[in-house]
Amino acid sequence: MPAPAETRSSSWGDLRVRVLSALVLAPLALAGIWFGAAFWMALVLLAALGLTAEWLALCAQPAPSPPALAVFFAVAAATLLTGAGLAQAGLAVLGGGAAVAAIVATPPGDAEPVWRRAALLAFGTFYIGLASVALVWLRGDAGTDPGGGAGTAAGRDNIFFLLLVIWASDIGAYLAGRLIGGPKLAPAISPGKTWSGAAGGLVAAIAAGIAVAETASAPTALHAGLIAAGLGVVAQGGDLLESFLKRQFRVKDSSRLIPGHGGLFDRLDGVLTAAPAAAVLALSLGRGVLLWT
Repeated sequence: MPAPAETRSSSWGDLRVRVLSALVLAPLALAGIWFGAAFWMALVLLAALGLTAEWLALCAQPAPSPPALAVFFAVAAATLLTGAGLAQAGLAVLGGGAAVAAIVATPPGDAEPVWRRAALLAFGTFYIGLASVALVWLRGDAGTDPGGGAGTAAGRDNIFFLLLVIWASDIGAYLAGRLIGGPKLAPAISPGKTWSGAAGGLVAAIAAGIAVAETASAPTALHAGLIAAGLGVVAQGGDLLESFLKRQFRVKDSSRLIPGHGGLFDRLDGVLTAAPAAAVLALSLGRGVLLWT
């Protein structure tokens, strides 16, 4: 039976503001990738610090406090060290910062046990920091992509591929979920997500991966589709993880920073999980190798 008109209308009520926000954010991200590793690192650092501020607010951790400063320092230092070619040192700083933040976590001032706040601060340090390190490390790959004519940095192409797959997955899931609806994917975690949305996101991610391979005249379109499928699943898992975390914090959005999207976590949830996965894949393939080959 078709959904009532008012239900169908409300399900698309956020489309206009989502499109307007995307028209601002997507060109900013693409410009950051295009203009080089240093510009991209600055953009990632800005986003990481914004995510850290949101996380500390969700944890009810005052920004000037020692635990908050430890998280800020760890995320910023790890990002900058990775940009300087010292990714291993950046990961070590993340571990140290997470430990310090957990040790000096301030009492929550309510019935919440201090160990829970300590665990959340440590988790947030890695949750944000690993994605930041992965994004900067991936873009910093200066190896030559032989499919780029005169030669282009593989890091640039790999970041383009990653974001294209994540965006396609997000758009496909949104459209399929709204148009088809049906059984809920994980109602206890995210009541709005459906199996049709998950399938639509997966199909869109695969299509994006194959399109990249075909555009680059790569003879590995099927392989590209499989890689895109894996990254798409991980990105959707990040979406569910962020929904789970928001339920733990009892909030609808991580903040009200971005019209139509909520906060940075609401917009970057898939990136936070897919970027580390893409970095692990790139590490296994070796520097200078395109993810979809």
